Amino acid sequence: MSFMTRLAAAAILSLSTALPVVAQEGTLNISVGFISSDPVPDPRAGYNGWMSNQTGVTETLMGIDYELNLYPRLAETIEQAAPTTWRITLRDGLAFHDGTPVTAQSVVDAITPISVEDHPGYNARIANLLDLASISTDGDTVVVFETNSPNAAFPWTLSEPGIAILGAASQGFPINGTGPYVFQEAIPDQLYRVAANGDYRLGAPGFEEVRVVGIPDPGASALAFEAGEVDMVINYPETDFARIQETGALGFAAPTARLYFYTVNAASGPMANPLIRRAVSAAIDREGIVQAALSGVGGVPAGTVYPAGMGWAADIDPVYDPALAEDLLAQAGAVKEGGTWMLDGAPLEINIVTYSSRAALPPTAELTQAFLQAIGVTAKISVGEYGASNDAIAAGDADMFLQAWVTTPQGDPGAVLETLLKSTGGSNAGGYNNPDLDQLLADGRTTFDQKARTAIYDQVQQIIAADAAMIPVFHVSQTNVARAGLTGYAVHPTETYWITHETKLTE
Repeated sequence: MSFMTRLAAAAILSLSTALPVVAQEGTLNISVGFISSDPVPDPRAGYNGWMSNQTGVTETLMGIDYELNLYPRLAETIEQAAPTTWRITLRDGLAFHDGTPVTAQSVVDAITPISVEDHPGYNARIANLLDLASISTDGDTVVVFETNSPNAAFPWTLSEPGIAILGAASQGFPINGTGPYVFQEAIPDQLYRVAANGDYRLGAPGFEEVRVVGIPDPGASALAFEAGEVDMVINYPETDFARIQETGALGFAAPTARLYFYTVNAASGPMANPLIRRAVSAAIDREGIVQAALSGVGGVPAGTVYPAGMGWAADIDPVYDPALAEDLLAQAGAVKEGGTWMLDGAPLEINIVTYSSRAALPPTAELTQAFLQAIGVTAKISVGEYGASNDAIAAGDADMFLQAWVTTPQGDPGAVLETLLKSTGGSNAGGYNNPDLDQLLADGRTTFDQKARTAIYDQVQQIIAADAAMIPVFHVSQTNVARAGLTGYAVHPTETYWITHETKLTE
């Protein structure tokens, strides 16, 4: 690494006296790219709940397992009493970190502020997911949720990390959770520190303390790991992943539900023709992108919206077939002249936009450009901010928008597709409109039988693939490293779970 990279790492690690010089016994030091700027990050606000959930400070009523299945967490049972009424019975013996019991009323007190605009825990995104008409108690152990309309995704919504069950805050317990670790402090943009909860109901945690250090530069994180200043790195550079394991480090890589995909301009321009959309999709060598842009470890080629073999994924393989792509272009009325595809007398040109805050986006766009040019389709790329890219495709100034979303953040398949592809979806920047898909998405929300819902979302994915309503490229694999001896850890597909009480270091 360069001297400037080493200097940057040293500067980052010296920002707080709370940061370790070397790894300490009984302490797990984790490096991540981002730490909240809030000195007391209310788990309900923004995406603060991700960190408190990842570090075991807070827990939710429901959880998502490593196969994207829903399970009761703080809840003992969940029952649908009526189309819009859900009854949650709490587990026995739950307690907050300050020792006070978790009651139905404390759950109401924790969740209600999410929908109160002048409260620090207000979160419009989560309030929209909950869509609550009311929340009340039935005795000390039962919470009654009334939604504004029937919503089969509601139990899954309760796994959202921002719907953290919190007790009353105090000076000693500013974030008063229920998990295996107790919040200690947050230094804005630098550090999130937690300590063991010795009274945790499932058993003693594996560490006395966990420190999460914010190091935005991946190279600096890698340097800190090799210097022994951190024990674990979340999102370790893919290009160095194989080498670092040769030094004795442990490598953890598994596909997540974060999908890199193209939103297509289905309202105007060449991509408004589904034959051209399908041709573009068939021209993309997804395995080649994974190998070239992600060193073969950072992703899995995607044929559909959800990770293959997990949860809701339909059995749809990615297709790379340049000959098929050219045949589809011919069916769309394009003519190949001198190695270049012409449409309506002009060269067929695809304008691609993306943003740079995720390192794999620009090279993925560049490789897509190369694959299209290999069959005679001109492609141009513009890299800017997310908002500008979104605006460009919404205005018809771009044909494809490469972005990266977690497609099942609460484990349920409907919410993300509704916002991305429903004709009235809030993030349907490409203007895709398919009444059949709209109806299926509506049916998925109001169908409560799990087997029937699975069949509905299989149909949804078949339509998306057949119509190239969006173009999946790959599911990113989170590549994490840790020093030898770390046990009780695995990459979670939603990216929102890290440390459990069973995670520990053994010599």
